[in-house]
Amino acid sequence: MLWNTLVLALREIRRNLMRSFLTVLGIVIGVAAVITMVTLGNGATVMVSEQISSLGSNLLMIHPGKRMGPGRDTSGASNFRLADAEAIARDVAAVRAVAPTSSAGVTAVYANENWSTTVTGSSGDYFTVGNWTLAEGRAFNAAEQRAGTAVCVIGATVRKQLYGGQDPIGTKLRMKNFSCEVIGLLQSKGQSAMGRDQDDTIVMPLRTVQRRLAGNQDVGSIMVSVRDGADTAKAQSDIERLMRERRHIAANEDDNFNVFDTRQIAETLTGTTRVLTALLSAVAAVSLLVGGIGIMNIMLVSVTERTREIGIRMAIGALEREVLLQFLVEAVVLSSLGGLAGILLAVAASLVLAGVMGVPFILDPAITLVAFLFSAAVGVVFGYFPARRAAQLDPIEALRHE
Repeated sequence: MLWNTLVLALREIRRNLMRSFLTVLGIVIGVAAVITMVTLGNGATVMVSEQISSLGSNLLMIHPGKRMGPGRDTSGASNFRLADAEAIARDVAAVRAVAPTSSAGVTAVYANENWSTTVTGSSGDYFTVGNWTLAEGRAFNAAEQRAGTAVCVIGATVRKQLYGGQDPIGTKLRMKNFSCEVIGLLQSKGQSAMGRDQDDTIVMPLRTVQRRLAGNQDVGSIMVSVRDGADTAKAQSDIERLMRERRHIAANEDDNFNVFDTRQIAETLTGTTRVLTALLSAVAAVSLLVGGIGIMNIMLVSVTERTREIGIRMAIGALEREVLLQFLVEAVVLSSLGGLAGILLAVAASLVLAGVMGVPFILDPAITLVAFLFSAAVGVVFGYFPARRAAQLDPIEALRHE
């Protein structure tokens, strides 16, 4: 009986094909919108996590002042010294590598080309802490660090702007009143989660930057990589305690430095993308309800149009539950077809939009199944009232209907 009912439902849908298509359009749009929003949201979350990971593994960043980021309060907060970084590496057991840094903005010149960029002075551990790999050449060695040799490793953006397609290794870059030899090229990382071009950089030995660019022995920040499996929170607490001792901060005084765990950025940004994804998906789900109302409306029209047919069926022995099932199956088939069409549309739209937005395509099978089942449930809920109305028709009155 169920198979015959399904065949009858498909026949009625095919008989009014355009009306059926317009009826399920709301379901199609709703399912497609929900799946597309979740897919793009998942891709954005993964991309943010990868960008945060590109900053460094288990990374803690230490800056002078009470706050991080724009508007950081550095009043009365002295910069660090190289000895501070050495003390962290020596006294904090969970630390894998420590990279003191000092940065300065410069205009780099090669041949007839020039480019404004940032020079970062650090130790060889900078490449370990920051998850940097070399595409060509080498990093500076311990002897070059101690001597403050004028050597540098450049990022992919600097190479593109100054060299084009040329090989930069062994060439000389001019900065202010000195030149440095390019000994290495960094593998491209792209933009950070904050939109900064990570490849627009030049890395030199810390002593070279302090002597030739900064003109002082200050260390602007310290980057710390915590060992895999170690407790990052404990390492952060140990560093804070050590720095308070070294900076002679009394027990009743606030810190004049900030130790920031980059995982906090990842948690904040991924949490934000998840909330936005859920919000947009909830808005898109309203289309499913609108589509359900459309199905109920058309099914009521269908009951009115087929009143005489219903009367004939009931007169020759059809039971109320059989009439009810016929119209209910028709509503569920309509909504299910709309759900399938919405899934196909969502996959195509997600592939295109993921490419345009530059985020990974991550289709969630669970949300796809939920969206389809929800579309079928919409057919049951909104199709029940018209189906029950058809089942409760008086056969004699239905036969008289014109």
